[in-house]
Amino acid sequence: MTIEHKTRTQLVAEAIRAKILSGEIKAGDPLRQAALATELNVSRIPVREALLQLEAEGLVNFEAHKGATATQLSAAQIDEIFDLRALLEAELLSHSIKHLSDEDINDAAGILSELEGAMDAGDTHRATGELNSQFHAKLYSRAQRPQTRELVDMYSKNSERYVRMHILLAGGLTTAPEEHRTLLELCRTKQARKACDFLKKHIVQAKNDIKKLLIKIEDEQR
Repeated sequence: MTIEHKTRTQLVAEAIRAKILSGEIKAGDPLRQAALATELNVSRIPVREALLQLEAEGLVNFEAHKGATATQLSAAQIDEIFDLRALLEAELLSHSIKHLSDEDINDAAGILSELEGAMDAGDTHRATGELNSQFHAKLYSRAQRPQTRELVDMYSKNSERYVRMHILLAGGLTTAPEEHRTLLELCRTKQARKACDFLKKHIVQAKNDIKKLLIKIEDEQR
């Protein structure tokens, strides 16, 4: 078992990220370093470093004379983020699927059961974040493509708020469980091409659903 020692900056980044992804910090809200440092009982230095890390993930934006703010949800960002995810995640799966063991598949099935249980219990934050990521990560775990995996992790974090919007507001609550089960079965039976094509479709359909909803919201705000 590997014990991961996290730096203070990592812990601060996790705390701020959780607040953004949960909606406690809303899009456009200012992220004042002094206030965050006081709330998290740290100096400003790890807060500043954490905000820079979250900027790289696309969750924070720095503006001149305004400082850091949580990024806005935008229909204009959807295409690039989700199209990159579709390409990169299908690439990972194509390298991983033939090496997945029965234990890997059973682990993924267990995570999926836990994810579905969380959704049934109304814990959409855990279902759309931690458990959704764990399920997909298990299917990609045998790819041996560490740089691609790093990019996938970054875009997954960057799109997590959009995924939550899909689950809660754009129909994902009814479609996601069945689609995950289909993907798992394709991986279980080693149908690599069908699994990769289905994964791309799964991600692109989520993109289209979210984009439609965001465009509607933006039109209503004009």
